[in-house]
Amino acid sequence: MGPLTVDPAPGPGQDWDDLVRIWEETDAPEGCKVEIIEQIVTVSPPPSKDHSSTASLLQRPLYSVIPEDWGIYQTLGVTLPGRGGIYIPDLVVLPRTALFGPGNTVPAAEARLVVEITSRANANHDRVSKVNGYAKAGVELFLLLDPWHSGRPTATLYGEPEDGAYRVLETVEYGRELTLPEPFGLVLDTGVFPIS
Repeated sequence: MGPLTVDPAPGPGQDWDDLVRIWEETDAPEGCKVEIIEQIVTVSPPPSKDHSSTASLLQRPLYSVIPEDWGIYQTLGVTLPGRGGIYIPDLVVLPRTALFGPGNTVPAAEARLVVEITSRANANHDRVSKVNGYAKAGVELFLLLDPWHSGRPTATLYGEPEDGAYRVLETVEYGRELTLPEPFGLVLDTGVFPIS
């Protein structure tokens, strides 16, 4: 099952506040992810076991290198500027101070690293819409783990956002090492990630 569209893009009499209200009130089944992508409210099914395992395997080494006052979150909504959307990344690393205050989202620009793990159902959102959205938001580093990439799983690290676009810092096939630059300074063994 692919992502479902809950409501079309804003029409006459419908604006960003209406979309956010729909996003907040969408009663999706347990474990589903509700996001606003390109001004469309979408509902994606719960992730597979391999997807969840990949997130867990990535969290462990990240916790060994991040500062004590940073956290790693799996279900935190991040907002894009200019009403571009509300994404829920598979992992987002940011200072805990970004979570102070009311609400259930943080500005995407607060993120030091965002990770998306493609599923068959959401691969195009992750590969295109979210790459563009995170770059426009100024997210420092975006790691795309893509076990569905043309039959050869890949990990791509994007960074240095400028004028709403990323530079590809590194792309490796699963099984090779990928280096997260400072402030992480971490060499990831992508060979530990399951292949769907």
